[in-house]
Amino acid sequence: MTPSSTGTSESDLEAIAENAERAVARITEAKADISRIIFGQDKVVEQSLVTILAGGHGLLVGVPGLAKTKLVETLGTVLGLNARRIQFTPDLMPSDILGAEVMEQSADGSRAFRFIPGPVFSQLLMADEINRASPRTQSALLQAMQEYHVTVAGHPHDLPRPFHVLATQNPLEQEGTYPLPEAQLDRFLMQIDVHYPDLEAERRILLETTGADQAVAQTAMSAEELAEYQQLVRRMPVGESVVNAILQLVRAARPPEGEASGNAITSLIAWGPGPRASQALMLTVRARALVEGRLAPSVDDVLALAEPILQHRMALTFAARADGHTVRDVIARVKEKVG
Repeated sequence: MTPSSTGTSESDLEAIAENAERAVARITEAKADISRIIFGQDKVVEQSLVTILAGGHGLLVGVPGLAKTKLVETLGTVLGLNARRIQFTPDLMPSDILGAEVMEQSADGSRAFRFIPGPVFSQLLMADEINRASPRTQSALLQAMQEYHVTVAGHPHDLPRPFHVLATQNPLEQEGTYPLPEAQLDRFLMQIDVHYPDLEAERRILLETTGADQAVAQTAMSAEELAEYQQLVRRMPVGESVVNAILQLVRAARPPEGEASGNAITSLIAWGPGPRASQALMLTVRARALVEGRLAPSVDDVLALAEPILQHRMALTFAARADGHTVRDVIARVKEKVG
């Protein structure tokens, strides 16, 4: 490891390296436990772990039946987190998520309000089919995600820490849904695309999940340990080459400012990622290094995380979409400039 531009001292680097080696062993154990339950979704498991280690929230996008709910349940057990689930529906109200104050009468006849916490008061919350809820309910959850507290009847209530939301979204059924606005999508650290498993993975799913005996998730770490590893991620040094790659990538994914640009890529972009995307990359490249057993991130981590970090933070012009361009294609072309 070499000191980064943040001026980390040599003694601090040695302490970080020692802690990182212990963290790598524990995270590798947790990853193996998850892989015993979730088959054929190694990339999704890795990105979900990276999201949580980086202290953020994830948006899981995929068709039904790809073990998204099972993944969140397994993550909660393995990481020692108190996990809860909300099934989003059009009639769901903000109070159904945040909680509400109810009036109680004591034996002596006096009355007082008591706050009953909603399911958001958990350490790992699964927001199932978040795009089915009304914008008002979506906003209540997204505000809690951003501020880590809720306000009910004028009284603030802190959420437990760590606190993470893994929301799912079905890309097929759009009738009767309320797609998340682009500004609110930015609250999610990553968009994690869940694809169909390959042939061998699906064969294993058939054989191991339809019998009398099924694998059960085991706790691999505690919430306190996870919180320590999240702080470790923020202390890990980042080389100058990685910082430059992040800046180059994010800035290349923005539309031209001022006069028109002759750049063929930026002319396709209507709006692009802001500084929050750069911050997300700075955290997730460190977390990915830990998940993969390394003590420092590389430029390859930046390129690997470009799509899940950027794809929900940018949009193409109408002309670009009419010509058949997609956000993923544009990100791939931007990565070529960095790589």
